[in-house]
Amino acid sequence: MTDSTEYMIEWQPPEGYDPSGVLRRLPSPISRDMREIYNYSLKPKGFYLIDRHIEPSVTGHALKLFVDEALSHTDMVTVLKL
Repeated sequence: MTDSTEYMIEWQPPEGYDPSGVLRRLPSPISRDMREIYNYSLKPKGFYLIDRHIEPSVTGHALKLFVDEALSHTDMVTVLKL
């Protein structure tokens, strides 16, 4: 089993926030050999991301998209390693 790292991208999503735009831009979370690269969810305090350490560049791209999305709605975002 591969170790994982969890992150919380904290920000205050606006009421009625629709994440469909950012979710459509995310890279595939499944590798060519059918392993989970990363997973995510939208929480009340922002985006949760878990990195499975399969393809760091793919997970890094997803993390950047989540941070950019949050910053498009607010001036301050906090990224926590859980």
